[in-house]
Amino acid sequence: MISAFDLFTIGIGPSSSHTVAPMRAARLFATHLADAGLLAQVASVRIDLYGSLGATGLGHGTDKAVLLGLMGEEPATVDVATADERVNRLRADRRVPLLGGPVADYDLVLRSRALPLHPNGMTFTACDSGGQTIHTHTYYSVGGGFLLGEQPAIGARNRHLPHPFGSADTLLAHAGDRHISDVMLANETTWRPRTEVYSGLLAVWNVMQGCVRRGCEREGTLPGGLNVPRRAPALHRTLQTAAGDDPLRAMDWVVLHALAVNEENAAGGRVVTAPTNGAAGVIPAVLHYYRQRVAGADDEGVVRFLLTAAAIGSIIKENASLSGAEVGCQGEVGSACAMAAAALAERMGGTAGQAENAAEIALEHHLGMTCDPVAGLVQIPCIERNAVAAVKAVTAARLAIQGNGHHVVSLDTAIKTMRETGADMSTDYKETARGGLAIHVIQC
Repeated sequence: MISAFDLFTIGIGPSSSHTVAPMRAARLFATHLADAGLLAQVASVRIDLYGSLGATGLGHGTDKAVLLGLMGEEPATVDVATADERVNRLRADRRVPLLGGPVADYDLVLRSRALPLHPNGMTFTACDSGGQTIHTHTYYSVGGGFLLGEQPAIGARNRHLPHPFGSADTLLAHAGDRHISDVMLANETTWRPRTEVYSGLLAVWNVMQGCVRRGCEREGTLPGGLNVPRRAPALHRTLQTAAGDDPLRAMDWVVLHALAVNEENAAGGRVVTAPTNGAAGVIPAVLHYYRQRVAGADDEGVVRFLLTAAAIGSIIKENASLSGAEVGCQGEVGSACAMAAAALAERMGGTAGQAENAAEIALEHHLGMTCDPVAGLVQIPCIERNAVAAVKAVTAARLAIQGNGHHVVSLDTAIKTMRETGADMSTDYKETARGGLAIHVIQC
């Protein structure tokens, strides 16, 4: 079972699969060398990035991430204000201090071919002064900051769960007349006390709010060469001073909050992976809508919102993928939209069946969505895509609670279809920047 705290992690932009996970992998590799007493023998480190990591790694900040990770930094705590300056100094002399200690030469190699297990593969190799390999290890970034290749967690996660579920049908069976958040909360409290579940998820919400605030305040142009302007500050000013009674103004605020988050993400700022960085704006935008527009909204509701969203995200991850490099953007923005829709439907008074229906509606209408980032950057079409998906999540939730929870296509069917659609999709449309908008937009 996947915890809500696995799906909602605090890190930096622009990508959970290309930035957050590679930073974690690099730190794990360096830590293993230290634990084995090998760190002082390391003269050089080579990092081979394969598949999607090789194709769009530079645009997604993977090179920066692995250097910071080798230095011992972690996504949740790295100082985003000084990260670029520190990495630029390392690039100048091609040397990196491993865990802040012994300095080693480094070489970063981009490889277009993918390794067998996943499109996002990376191999770290440490050599001594004679060029002999001391240690090598391969990791796979499988979406949302998750890694394959690290040591599996043991202990607390092996505890018997009161409500194990691997499908939406099983989740609904456990829920019965209760909410999805009740089922998820019961499982979470087998791993940590209820008070820690609440405080931890409210801390996640606090980071989401901070990200929105910064996105609404910071003017300028996003890095990377496309010269994409930050639009959230101007839109924020417009909405604050808007007069009249526009019935769609609530949706304008949803759009604003999603833009603010994803502009911060594109700039390498602090964000919550939800469930990926490329889709990080959807859930915060819809959660802001809940707090500001739904009667009776409170912190209890925020926690419940995130628990319901996590339950849906865990099913998608277990049965399909959250990785744009594996199934296209249907697995990133589509998943985030489904998670947000289910959570909002529950918070608006919907039953478990209506929440599941909301998730299905949201995911169904993202099926086949490609991941074709222009210039390999998480900007076009990613930023606007989050805004549109956030509005779609609100629509899906409102549509679902008008029904009785019964519908022809189940969420499990939609998830299965997403997995199969991703398998059929050309790799050109799966975060490689080799198809779609990525090759049809002139880069000036």
